[in-house]
Amino acid sequence: MMPRWVFLLYPRVGRLPLLPVQEFPRSERLAARTVRRLGWMRPGIQPEGEACVENFVHRNPVKIRFGRGQIAHLAEEIPPGARVLVTYGGGSIRANGVYDQVLQALDGFEILTFGGIEPNPRYHTLMRAVEFARAERIDFLLAVGGGSVLDGTKFIAAAIPFEGDPWTICSEQAPIRDAVPLGAVLTLPATGSEMNRAGVVSRDDTRQKLAFFSALLFPRFSILDPETTFTLPPRQIGNGIVDGYTHVMEQYLTYPVGAHLQDRMAEAILQTLIEVGPRTLADPTDYEARASFMWCCTVALQGLVGVGVPQDWSTHAIGHELTVLHGLDHGQTLAVILPAVMEAQREGKRAKLLQYAERVLGIRDGTEEDRIEAAIAGTRAFFESVGVPTRLSAYGIVDDPSAEVVRKLVARGILPLGERDDLDAGRIEAIVAAAR
Repeated sequence: MMPRWVFLLYPRVGRLPLLPVQEFPRSERLAARTVRRLGWMRPGIQPEGEACVENFVHRNPVKIRFGRGQIAHLAEEIPPGARVLVTYGGGSIRANGVYDQVLQALDGFEILTFGGIEPNPRYHTLMRAVEFARAERIDFLLAVGGGSVLDGTKFIAAAIPFEGDPWTICSEQAPIRDAVPLGAVLTLPATGSEMNRAGVVSRDDTRQKLAFFSALLFPRFSILDPETTFTLPPRQIGNGIVDGYTHVMEQYLTYPVGAHLQDRMAEAILQTLIEVGPRTLADPTDYEARASFMWCCTVALQGLVGVGVPQDWSTHAIGHELTVLHGLDHGQTLAVILPAVMEAQREGKRAKLLQYAERVLGIRDGTEEDRIEAAIAGTRAFFESVGVPTRLSAYGIVDDPSAEVVRKLVARGILPLGERDDLDAGRIEAIVAAAR
């Protein structure tokens, strides 16, 4: 059944069709500015009248082991005799038994551990891990945790053999020529880092949150057992739902290019998250709902939804700055900014907004303006329904942060943003101000 908020907003909406799934892009015409933006990439801009699917090259080498009991197969995936560093976050994996499962599965390997990787992993923490790994001659990394642990471990993998200042991996997109191999045991669905080559690291002393990427940073394997997520608090699940949803929207909600399969894949993920998101929050041990949520977040950013299509990562770019400035969770910043971007870009995104309204939310009645308005309201209502507020004021942010957000984006040299490069400083300032 569709969640109750859909029926309250749109009484005529019936049961929506469930469609297939998938995601993430590459193109031969990548702009250097886009690379600096987030480390995620999008095809070059095309004239509206000539819009068509771009040429693309797609490769994703990550092996996925999905389902109950898959941690027991860890030893089959790690090279015999490897000296393994297990990385993790705040210690929840010890409380929920995942830590013990991992150590038991790796019986016979030489294991060292490094804990304390923060949400929005901090550069200086990761550099301690790098120095430790170098001293201990680590030759395999195993990330056990959520996206922050995975992102941090990717940075560690790149920094261990890196010659020069490792921060330039993020700040200057310095080429990564070698990396320690890594695998993952995912315990928090959200970022999709378990099946892509990107990562994001924060640095407190420079107040930056920057992305990096390399084909050398695809995990060799990732283990996804939905049962490892049963004890997660609702706040983290809600954030994960928003993160996965927004990853898809930023690849989908641009302008049509005849990418029919990519559109249907994107719409399938969005509809599935709408269907299972409230269910998995209401009953954390509902294996079916939690498994669908987990796989949606992985597929949302693993490479297929975005191949050959224009993309708009402005929500993430702005959201990263809000996290740095105000300490908001990543998912919270996305819930605040995405509806504001949709509103500000309603003309440029008109065709896709109407498609989204009809195919994903079942909104078919009214004028085009009415349907677009309802689609934006429906997106905001969905985020609120999974416990993630969509206004900055809901997080106690009273002063307008828009000028400071723009100042930081300008300093990074990444403006303008948007699929048409039409979000300049003034428009971004208006977007942030409207999100209050």
